[in-house]
Amino acid sequence: MKKIASVWLVVLSILVGLAGCAPQAAAPASTPQPVKLKIVALPILDALPLFVAQDQGLFAKYGVDVEFVPAGSAPERDQLIASGQADGMINEVLSALFFNKDGVRVQVVRYARAATSGAALFTLLANKDSGVKTVADLKGKSIGISEGTIIAYLTERMLAAEGLPPAEVKLVSVPKIDARLALLNSGELQAAVLPEPLASAAALGGAVPVLADTSHPEFSFSTLTFRKEVLEKSPEAVKAYLGAIEDATNLINQDPGKWKQILVDQKILPAPLVETFQVPQFVTAGVPSEGQYADAMAWAREKGYLTADIPYADCVNASFLPK
Repeated sequence: MKKIASVWLVVLSILVGLAGCAPQAAAPASTPQPVKLKIVALPILDALPLFVAQDQGLFAKYGVDVEFVPAGSAPERDQLIASGQADGMINEVLSALFFNKDGVRVQVVRYARAATSGAALFTLLANKDSGVKTVADLKGKSIGISEGTIIAYLTERMLAAEGLPPAEVKLVSVPKIDARLALLNSGELQAAVLPEPLASAAALGGAVPVLADTSHPEFSFSTLTFRKEVLEKSPEAVKAYLGAIEDATNLINQDPGKWKQILVDQKILPAPLVETFQVPQFVTAGVPSEGQYADAMAWAREKGYLTADIPYADCVNASFLPK
């Protein structure tokens, strides 16, 4: 019996030794944290795909964490990007050109929204008591715009196309959209250019629509733009972001009216317009054409904002779009 017990002790010690030599089970790999992208979005209709993507969990689906940074005007938006407090924004080609006049700092990666013959981005409206009903009536009148933005560019291009030289009106810079609307309603501005749906709200309040970019859609579009540093550091996150935006755009285009409450919640759609406002179709994946880019750059040079041309490829980059 003692011999049997001794044998079992030897066997047991061997088994214990072997167990000690066995490789340890690998710890489960940790899931990488999604890259966070901070996006500036003005309170405009163009931002709807961003909010739908967030509401429907599409950013999470694509593995990117998106934080929205509020801004009340284009200059405030640009300051957030310039200071590195935000990574991307809804802007326009002109904004990208101004950022890049001394070196490539940002790049346009997608259209955000584009005017069509049936859906406006911007409308020039006159105060109800101004006596202005046609483009010709605007001669000598004050028009509220946002200087150095697509609104200034679009206003001048549309007026010229309609036969009224921009030099024959008084362009007044009022960067904050809500302030521009208030000045129009009070009569301190005889006319103003407003984005949808505020343009529809102004018309509901009695303002007179005079000219919309539905007549000249080639001049009117907004863009999604990122800091070049972010594009180089986190290209997959930007691609994921645009993938989520594409899915959100398709959801909106399938059933535009379904998303009105998001516009109300984000204080983009005024309550009185909920029943009548038609959410437009949104542009699918694409970037501004070289022709659109060249015309915006030519205007910027005419105005003295730029002293030299900037190559299209420096400002527009389609490589992040969904394939």
